[in-house]
Amino acid sequence: MIEIKTSKLSDGEFNRGVFATRDIKKGELIHEAPVVPYPNHEHEFIEQTVLDDYVYEYGKNHTAVVLGYGMLFNHSYQPNADYDISFESHTFKFFAHTDIKAGEEILINYNGDVDNKDPLWFNMDDQ
Repeated sequence: MIEIKTSKLSDGEFNRGVFATRDIKKGELIHEAPVVPYPNHEHEFIEQTVLDDYVYEYGKNHTAVVLGYGMLFNHSYQPNADYDISFESHTFKFFAHTDIKAGEEILINYNGDVDNKDPLWFNMDDQ
């Protein structure tokens, strides 16, 4: 259903993204990614690594490394996918927010809510 390919949205060293290998219907589960949570006070160590731009908030007191394809979804303010956190199963569940065509890149809003237009943390220096 999904694969990793070169993304035109990124010009970084790795410029990868998650793409649909078949049509995906709105509401369909795309990927369930397990997480490795850690307490927020340990984030100062992660900030010194490339992982800093790839981790997710995980409740009020934790941050999480999201495994599987979870760290490879790129950002859009008009995302075609969304995610829910399942604290019970310690996973992030990625769902189609709109119908997604085969070959299309699957995008999420890094702010956690599909309608949130707040500036992203890595663009704050540009303001």
